[in-house]
Amino acid sequence: MTKIGQVEAIMLILTIIVTHTVLSMPTDILNNYKSASILNLIYVGIIAIIISYFIYKLFKKFPSMDIVDISEFIGGKILKNIIGIIFICYFIISSSLLLRNFCESIQILYFPMTDITFIIALFVIALGIVNNLSFSASIKSNVIILPIALISVVFLFFTNIGRFVPERIFPLLGEGAYNTFILGLTNLGSFGGIAYLYFLPPMLKDYSKFKKICIISILATSLYLIFTVATLLFIFTFFTNVSEISPLYTATRYIEFGSFFQRLESLFLLIWILIFACYISIVCKFSVSILKKLTNISDTKPLINIFCLLIFTIALIPKNLAVTQFFESSIYKYLVLIIVLLLGIGILIFANIIKYRQRLKVNVTEKRLNV
Repeated sequence: MTKIGQVEAIMLILTIIVTHTVLSMPTDILNNYKSASILNLIYVGIIAIIISYFIYKLFKKFPSMDIVDISEFIGGKILKNIIGIIFICYFIISSSLLLRNFCESIQILYFPMTDITFIIALFVIALGIVNNLSFSASIKSNVIILPIALISVVFLFFTNIGRFVPERIFPLLGEGAYNTFILGLTNLGSFGGIAYLYFLPPMLKDYSKFKKICIISILATSLYLIFTVATLLFIFTFFTNVSEISPLYTATRYIEFGSFFQRLESLFLLIWILIFACYISIVCKFSVSILKKLTNISDTKPLINIFCLLIFTIALIPKNLAVTQFFESSIYKYLVLIIVLLLGIGILIFANIIKYRQRLKVNVTEKRLNV
């Protein structure tokens, strides 16, 4: 892959969370934590920032390696292949089901008579075209489109301030401290972008920026989530009144600027379509990069076509929107907790222990030789 800079890396991580907030993630947070949603996001956001800093510290002894390389350092090619396949499956399956969810939403809102297969195919065709270009093309497109998506959500927040009811933040603890701070730890699953931190070190132009990338990207993710959830919390009277299809889309319908600028939801939807295309492009690029590392294939273009076909096939498996929403609300966050946080950090910790023992043996050997 082409080397990327600090800004491109931060935007890459942010892209993951933006695609999820377009779907049902904000509704799930509101339904689980009620009036304590913002407090929970602040609490979980601080923990996520600490985790990202911890990941940076664990990578310090392996500055030119990613999680796949480190797995090979621990357990050879067998562990390397296992971890690589796990992350490829995680990236492809989650992105495919999210693509189906998003396409179902578009179909319901705008194209009820259009076959869902056709809508998914359009995304996959675009994915194939973009991924056959250089990785820098995808990253540069993302750097242009993502700020627009971020600004659109901030714009959505401030244009709806007149409709806000701040009292909906009370009671501050929602359904209690246990639900907010203990059970609320599962909301770390909202920070799926952390997975891509494991693959960034070899890709960076300047590794010394990795610390800033880890902290800034997760901090920006937390702020973005807070803006998104706060918008919905302060607008809607009951959490169940938020649209099950796309809560942010529902909020855009409240924007009005006189009699001329009305019904801006189509413009927002266009922005979200572009950012979703960037998301699946990044997922495909990372998956191809991992498989290339596992197989040592020099020409990756056939792999791109295979992954595009795989994403298309998996996206067609769910029977309806309810299945994909169940995956996002009930399964995805636990995949993040298990694969991204527990497995990923566990590998890094184990690698650092092995590295520490190797240094101890070297020091003992040097002392014996000196004696």
